[in-house]
Amino acid sequence: MPFEKFDLESLTAERRKAIAKSIRTISVEDLNKLGQELFPDADHPWRETFFRFITENSGSTFHHAITSDGVNIIYCRSKDKGMWFLPGTGKGPLQVRGRQIMKEMIEGKH
Repeated sequence: MPFEKFDLESLTAERRKAIAKSIRTISVEDLNKLGQELFPDADHPWRETFFRFITENSGSTFHHAITSDGVNIIYCRSKDKGMWFLPGTGKGPLQVRGRQIMKEMIEGKH
């Protein structure tokens, strides 16, 4: 799944339900652990991007959710930034509509 193709706007009802059920606040410590699991090799092309995202927003609250088909979403509401990844397959930035959906989920407007 190339990152250009992942579109939260076209989420199915099943994916939305999974996000609503799984969305939670995640600590920087837990994000670092997740990053180590996702990118164990120091030369992985997304490792630096992932950890830089955490470092640049370390004073903020992060949210993590997983869709019904295994797409992980990390979102930093205060900075309105996020990223998605499907382990071993694809990764990319969370686009405008995707960030809006995450805000709505956090606020309980799903």
